[in-house]
Amino acid sequence: MTPAPPLSTPQSDLIPATLKHPRALHFWLAVLLTGIATGIGAAILTKLLEVVQHLVWRGSPTNILEAAQAAGPWRHILVLLGAALVTGLGQLLLKHLSSGNGIDTTAAIWFHAGRMPALRTLGSAVLSVVIVGMGVSLGREGAPKQAGAVFANFFSDKERLSDEQRRLLVACGAGAGMGAAYGVPLGGALFALEVMRGKLALRYVLPALFASLIATGVSWFALPDAPTYIIPSYVSSASLILWTLLAGPIAGLASVGYVRMVNWADRHRPQGWARLTAPLIVMGVLGAVSIWFPQVLGNGKDVSELAFTSQVAPALMLILLVLKPAATALCMRSGAPGGMFTPSLTFGAMLGGVLGFAWSHVWPGVPAGLFALLGAGAVVGATTQGPISAVVLMMELTGRDRSFILPLLLVVGIATLVARTIEPRSIYDARLTDEEIKERQRLRDLPAT
Repeated sequence: MTPAPPLSTPQSDLIPATLKHPRALHFWLAVLLTGIATGIGAAILTKLLEVVQHLVWRGSPTNILEAAQAAGPWRHILVLLGAALVTGLGQLLLKHLSSGNGIDTTAAIWFHAGRMPALRTLGSAVLSVVIVGMGVSLGREGAPKQAGAVFANFFSDKERLSDEQRRLLVACGAGAGMGAAYGVPLGGALFALEVMRGKLALRYVLPALFASLIATGVSWFALPDAPTYIIPSYVSSASLILWTLLAGPIAGLASVGYVRMVNWADRHRPQGWARLTAPLIVMGVLGAVSIWFPQVLGNGKDVSELAFTSQVAPALMLILLVLKPAATALCMRSGAPGGMFTPSLTFGAMLGGVLGFAWSHVWPGVPAGLFALLGAGAVVGATTQGPISAVVLMMELTGRDRSFILPLLLVVGIATLVARTIEPRSIYDARLTDEEIKERQRLRDLPAT
């Protein structure tokens, strides 16, 4: 049971638990408007990504892997160099849109009461969608997540919400962006609470749930209401349960390395005119590598689905286990904005697939795709440090709610425990200093209000 807030906190500043709460209607109106605006924003950004992808790759607007495989070598080089120019010029332009540096969504929630520069944040969201559509190895969920946070901030101002209410609403907006982008309303709500806000207090649940389900429902007017990954119905087994006990710690350790790599990349983003030269070097190399390994392009969704359905050769998974996270880290290091959710999921899928291939020589019989699926869930849980949201996200992304739930819970729990024991950061904490990490942990331990 959540302890009562300090008596010095005005009732009107607390998160409304009922409609009888002072100014409750203002808060719930802000939740409603945030959900609607985020759903519209997520649909627009997703369609923009598809248009860009179709225009530059001359292929499927929703499958960059197929389009890249059909493209000639020179298109790989020219498109990625174009992405580098867009990245560099976009970063220089964003630098002049507002004074000072941009504020990361996580830092805004924890240390700035959810306040962030709207124009610069939305500009970064649009830029990330464009370059991911061109093949930059980052996630597309970063854009709707940023947009949702900006909309929440805007409606918090309009309804004159308290700082605590604003923090929660901005986290809900970010989660709603995730929910709308991937059609995962419950996963988006849990992501908002567990990962972005860092608390699962009862009075926080309904705002997160309503914001995410409204955003997702609105986005379905333009986006497909269907699972992101189409997979068969898998069955658990004794072999699989034993594998999860061994693979969970490995996934946790691998996630620590991944998070630290992301932290390094973010802390060493280029400054000054290096914002132009660094993307040209990194993305020129990425374009050349993608001629032979087009799977490194984009957020990794397409190759993950192939892995989940046992359609990726073990040797290729081993190569991508190195190439894909390296491409993601270097793109971030070059200054490119973008999300980290799907790249992390893809890294986990490759890791699970490789570990599963080795296990099959000891105890055969488990489908290769199931290993990849569980590896993806384990790494998502460990890198976000949100095990509950990771499990629900994997179920909603695949449309399967029971066929692999027991081994998924086990491997995600073990991986997250190992990662959290070693590394307090998640992939969304990369910009926080060591002092800010400690302060965030202290704030997490305070009673929810």
